[in-house]
Amino acid sequence: MWTRAEMAAVAAAELKEGQYVNFFIGRPTLVTKGLPGGVRATLQSESGLPGRGTFPYEGEEEADPINAGKQTVTVLPGGSFFDSTVTFGMICFEQVQTDILGALQVSGSGDVANSTIPGKLVKGMGGVIDVVAGTPRVIVVTDQVSTDGNPKIVAVCDLLLTGVGVVDRIISDRAIFYEVDGRPVLRKVAPRLTVTELRVLAGAPFSADPVSDSSADSDAPVPVGVPISSSQPVGAAA
Repeated sequence: MWTRAEMAAVAAAELKEGQYVNFFIGRPTLVTKGLPGGVRATLQSESGLPGRGTFPYEGEEEADPINAGKQTVTVLPGGSFFDSTVTFGMICFEQVQTDILGALQVSGSGDVANSTIPGKLVKGMGGVIDVVAGTPRVIVVTDQVSTDGNPKIVAVCDLLLTGVGVVDRIISDRAIFYEVDGRPVLRKVAPRLTVTELRVLAGAPFSADPVSDSSADSDAPVPVGVPISSSQPVGAAA
């Protein structure tokens, strides 16, 4: 399996020069440490901070710059602050090109549920529905199976939907899928895992790209950008 840092590096490799990118809480925040060398993208969360950097190191935190999960972050030169109304205005008018978020479930047709678990208290969905609806490209970073062993990539979501047909990429700890014409296409398998083994773990049928299929047992490294530091800034393990 791939580690959280490796999954974040795969997601970072998807980003393009000049993009505005929105991050949600949890493991997507690790993407800030793995941007490909030479790629300049403006990172933000819907809290209104475009130009955010990585997590600060212990003792260097400032209370005001935070991400959507209320974790302290750093601000890069040129970063700015404004209220969430402006942030969502940017999103609704497609000025944010890519969104990276986690998920409770993702369907084979690109639906995503990441807000509500039946029987558990949820304080609010926040702005995630607006974000996935208004962002042209949505990347999900999640585990292949949940902590109770159930697939998180499923044929049909049975949890409350956040977005319908919005997902373009699924990066799990065991595979990378592209959504193509409403179906998942396997593009890469984690080291020491075969396509056959992956099908057992999948809750939705998928087709396998010939290149990925032939290299399923390969130990080729995950595509990464800037090497991720082994040190742990505050919040990095979120």
